[in-house]
Amino acid sequence: MKITDVRAVPLSIPMRPMRPASAWAGWSGKQVVVRVLTDEGLEGVGETFAFGSPPGVAAIVEDALKPLLLGQDPSRVEYLANAMQRSAVNYARSGLGMYAIGGVEMALWDLLGKARGLPVYELLGGLVCPRLRAYASMMRYDAPADVAAACEGLVARGYTLLKLHQTDVESVRAAREAVGSDIGLMLDANCPWTPAEAVEVARALEPYELRWLEEPVWPPEDYAGLARVRRESRIPIAAGENVSTVFGFRDLIATGAVDVLQPDIPKAGGIGETRKILALATAANLPVALHSWFYGPALAATLHVAAAMGGAMPVEVAEGELEAPTFGPPITVRDGWVAPPTGLGLGIELDDETLDRYPYTADSARPFLLR
Repeated sequence: MKITDVRAVPLSIPMRPMRPASAWAGWSGKQVVVRVLTDEGLEGVGETFAFGSPPGVAAIVEDALKPLLLGQDPSRVEYLANAMQRSAVNYARSGLGMYAIGGVEMALWDLLGKARGLPVYELLGGLVCPRLRAYASMMRYDAPADVAAACEGLVARGYTLLKLHQTDVESVRAAREAVGSDIGLMLDANCPWTPAEAVEVARALEPYELRWLEEPVWPPEDYAGLARVRRESRIPIAAGENVSTVFGFRDLIATGAVDVLQPDIPKAGGIGETRKILALATAANLPVALHSWFYGPALAATLHVAAAMGGAMPVEVAEGELEAPTFGPPITVRDGWVAPPTGLGLGIELDDETLDRYPYTADSARPFLLR
């Protein structure tokens, strides 16, 4: 079997209306789906993180990675992943280039599972956790009252764990008052503060019993700053979505910066790279909660890896629903629990009608802002 084509499909799929509304809904459906085709008619699918520049990620896939992969045996996943990383050494040790590599590598795993007649979780060693506890990863809202209303709605749907994306103490207070003490709350601040500011905010947040405070420091690669926040506050610190490769995580762990590791599969470099990171986490005795703000194949990949990993940490499921799904059968959270798809490869099939209907467009949606 040989690779005959590699395609990147940048998308702009609107979110279904949400109440309360969030400006984040304007860009949450902008992702890139990857398709790897073969001469035997099998196709592997993946997805990568592309907020801010879906066309840029797509261009790297098709202009830089595709020529390297054409004619290759797609079952040599580790070989091809290493070849992609080495070929892109000058521009892809992190950021959009690594995201492109991660999305293609994910598609190769899907293709391998289909060729071998196995789900990806079987390729990874088999199911350890047949179902996984899920947490709702919430949009960012403009007012504490909106945060409280959104939390109440998610709890009514069966979630017992919620992750906020606010940058103010008042919103966290509103969330805790809305859901009570039995619901687990986490906070992802998306890198807004200096280490000193983060320490001050973390101490103010302590009464609200957060499970973790995620990425409180700007810039995210300031691991020493993160370590300071961890030392000087009582809330566990989580990070990793902006770290690529096992070497990046080696350095993050070595600084003593985190209590919870959060690799994001495509951003880290793919499924195989994430496996290496999980081994590193095991040796450091650190829990892993995979990062996953995805509505397409990368969500399925996250569930496969988490189910085979066997950890006790919950998995992230982004709030909201796309106007049209990128794949089927759907992944459904029931009473706060979710299971990986059981079909071959990632266990999903792309919806070509959706992909044709929602090509990427640059619109006036408010951009993602750190503060």
